[in-house]
Amino acid sequence: MKESASVKSRYLKTSLLVKIALLVALSVVGSYIKFPGPVGSIALDSLPGYLGVIIIGGPAGALVLALGHLLSALNSGFVLGAIHFLIAAIMGVCGLIFSYLIKKNVYLAVAITTFVNGVVSAAVLIPFFGSPFFYATAPVLTTASFVNILLAVIIAKYLKDRVGN
Repeated sequence: MKESASVKSRYLKTSLLVKIALLVALSVVGSYIKFPGPVGSIALDSLPGYLGVIIIGGPAGALVLALGHLLSALNSGFVLGAIHFLIAAIMGVCGLIFSYLIKKNVYLAVAITTFVNGVVSAAVLIPFFGSPFFYATAPVLTTASFVNILLAVIIAKYLKDRVGN
């Protein structure tokens, strides 16, 4: 019986790792679909992360968001340098916020996470790049955040309706 539980535990761990790897790979694909703006790393790279939050849970989805951002930044040449590691951490926090809020109300989750990901994360960078950077980046980042989060919610609903849990 213990051996059976061990096999099941290993299967669940492997299954989770495979899901995380697939979503991170999709983040890389999404990183090639860019939003025009002053920073080259604003893209559809966070859609798989938010989808991961809904499908496999908050911490795993947050990890996908952070890794997805780093790979998207790498794809763009790390235009903001080491600041991308701070942004990756912010993306992870956005995933955890989304995970908490989506259990309460999906509309509230989309609105608040879009605001945090778009406006707050751009505001955090003001000490590094100044307010002109904020004013140039926030609108594009907020739009991209909304599109990523909304598409993740729509895809998750579609998958739940078609595939089940």
